Amino acid sequence: MSEEKKGFFRRLREGLTKTRNNIVAGIDSIFSGFSSIDDDFYEEIEEILVMGDIGINTTTSIIEHLKEEVEEKKIKEPSECKQLLIDEIKRQMDVGDTAYEFENRKSVVLVIGVNGVGKTTSVGKLAGKLKDQGKKVIVAAADTYRAAAGEQLTEWAHRAGVDLIGGQAGADPAAIVYDAVAAAKARNADVLLCDTAGRLHNKKNLMEELRKIYRVLEREYPDAYLETLVVLDGTTGQNALAQARQFKEVANVTGIILTKLDGTAKGGIAVAIQSELDIPVKYIGVGESIDDLQKFNAEQFVNALFDVKTEEEEL
Repeated sequence: MSEEKKGFFRRLREGLTKTRNNIVAGIDSIFSGFSSIDDDFYEEIEEILVMGDIGINTTTSIIEHLKEEVEEKKIKEPSECKQLLIDEIKRQMDVGDTAYEFENRKSVVLVIGVNGVGKTTSVGKLAGKLKDQGKKVIVAAADTYRAAAGEQLTEWAHRAGVDLIGGQAGADPAAIVYDAVAAAKARNADVLLCDTAGRLHNKKNLMEELRKIYRVLEREYPDAYLETLVVLDGTTGQNALAQARQFKEVANVTGIILTKLDGTAKGGIAVAIQSELDIPVKYIGVGESIDDLQKFNAEQFVNALFDVKTEEEEL
């Protein structure tokens, strides 16, 4: 494991401390406190997972699969269920090998999300990561609704060393995307990253704005692979799940960037989003620096959540 990855894993583990305290202490007391596996045992686990923001539907699914495994493997000791529980949560969160298809093709990545979730910052960090992979990246500042978004993204583009198109407050977002597509084609860019608005309180306007952007992309850049990522604030727990659900209604959402996982007691929401909405969490953020946004790794996340240390991570 590289130093950068090890450092990130340490920050992730630290960031999930409050969530871990919410979930693991209770789970461990159940596994050690119960002498048999019965309805009360399952109900206690269920309650702790729901309280940890894993969500009722996801928790129900996890418990059902856990019961099946226990029956199939004829397990009698509650303590032997812990690893089964961890493995089941990992299974619920596996994103598969195709989650980052956009990296391997000429692509457009639309990034949407409400104000305050770290959307523009995430666009900047993602631009930096893609640039570090040797890709030619152009960023479109198409969130013209929030006055400071253009300035913020200009700073991030400068930091990442990528070209920026747009940034004028009040300009038509679809027109900026149109100009950015022309620039991406002319400069033979690998990835066009578009920071777009996310005004959920005015869903009709948001839908219309996104429709116009999608039409521009379909007409002007039909060969580009289209990825739509929604940025959610991990500290908001079930509200983040509700936002993801609403964005799914207005856009073809293909992935989630989950920010602010450092210090939140609601980190379990990552499990709920992925399981309940069938939208993979593709990136997670645990801080302010450019390296604090990393690809989501279910194995690492659940290990950090349950304080499981692997040999590789301990090196």
